[in-house]
Amino acid sequence: MSQLLTSRQAEELHKAIIAYLSACNLPNSAVALREELGIGDSFDDATRKKYEGLLEKKWTSVVRLQKKIMDLEARNGNLQQELDSATPTSLLRKNQDPMSWLPRLPARHRLLSHRHPITCIAFHPIFSSLASGSEDCTIKIWDWELGELERTVKGHTKGVLDVDFGGPRGGTLLASCSSDLTIKLWDPSDEYKCVRTLPGHDHSVSSVRFIPSGAAGAPQSGNLLVSASRDKTLRIWDVTTGYCVKTIRGHADWVRDVVPSFDGRWLLSAGNDQTARLWDASSGEPKTTFVGHEHVIECVALAPPAAYIHLAPLAGLKKAPEKSSSAEFIATGSRDKTIKVWDGRGTLIKTLVGHDNWVRSLVWHPGGKYLLSCGDDKTIRCWDLTQECKCVKTIEEAHEHFVSCMRWAPGVVKDAQPINGDTNGASVNGVGKKDDPGGNVNIRCVIATGSVDLDVKVWAS
Repeated sequence: MSQLLTSRQAEELHKAIIAYLSACNLPNSAVALREELGIGDSFDDATRKKYEGLLEKKWTSVVRLQKKIMDLEARNGNLQQELDSATPTSLLRKNQDPMSWLPRLPARHRLLSHRHPITCIAFHPIFSSLASGSEDCTIKIWDWELGELERTVKGHTKGVLDVDFGGPRGGTLLASCSSDLTIKLWDPSDEYKCVRTLPGHDHSVSSVRFIPSGAAGAPQSGNLLVSASRDKTLRIWDVTTGYCVKTIRGHADWVRDVVPSFDGRWLLSAGNDQTARLWDASSGEPKTTFVGHEHVIECVALAPPAAYIHLAPLAGLKKAPEKSSSAEFIATGSRDKTIKVWDGRGTLIKTLVGHDNWVRSLVWHPGGKYLLSCGDDKTIRCWDLTQECKCVKTIEEAHEHFVSCMRWAPGVVKDAQPINGDTNGASVNGVGKKDDPGGNVNIRCVIATGSVDLDVKVWAS
């Protein structure tokens, strides 16, 4: 008798085999096995029916368990790999420190309604509204907490290329830009009515951002807007009058992206000429040109002050820059599949290699420790600044197609004027309340991504 089975288990197995042979119309084999095992007349029809089908059930159960074990082993291997490459503080738990929170599968919501690829997304600074723009010429407004579509905003005649919330204090607006050569301003408080159209660019308008005023007590509010275009220019607009107050020239080709510094003093742009450029927002004069990519630069991001302490050692600095200083470090993402981190003087600090296709969007973690990227390889990658920008987490197949855009939800403001702008999702000081005892902003652990697969996904703790 097998040493693995007890006498009772062996007896049940033998009877199940005999019942199986009888059910398969193999009576001679069944009789021979009964004789060899010494199972006599006690194995009647009632016993046969009792054990009939038992062997098949046990067999299929074993197969299912084997598959489940293989799936669990694969999952365990992935988790172990994540543990091995991460610091203890980056372990993902719902109650963990938001300063170290990173997105993980599955996404909380998958928002479906667009009919063509999604190009851009933006969070409302106060409410749980998320705007997404698409090549289908529409803007969709979602409730990202509930995962529901609130409304569809129509007005552009060609694809919407970028959206952003911001505007004067107490008067949040939604700005959008399009291949139809226009910028439109929409009023969220009046059912997203179009309140102004800004014509002036001579080609597709690729990017649009509200410029923070830097005013005391309201660092994120302001009445200026910056746009980047395929006509090779940046334009600064007064949203209260609709006038273009400044045109900035210097790029030799299509300007793909532009972002302002958190205090509104600097503008960072990049595009098809394979350079990124830092501009003085008030004068329009160039400060720094960043040269090093071998293909089109798709996206740029200015590091929040919370990241200075981690980036300073990489830049060879003994002391981190003051948090009140802006545009100290930047990141650029390119079609050459790399991300480059620079100091504000144009010195290359680090080249991040890992994406297998174009890098489409960059977001600094408001806690300052990570840089997040996404791209045409369908992944979201998280780079740890404290580990010399090592990629510590990769979300494979974040979308079914190219991941085209990503934004971080603005922080929750406590006892202060709500944030109206967005500096790549950074808070007023670029840090959460836990990191800055004197601060009044709590990091919100929510990001959103858009894709060519027509999905908007919300990733939240």
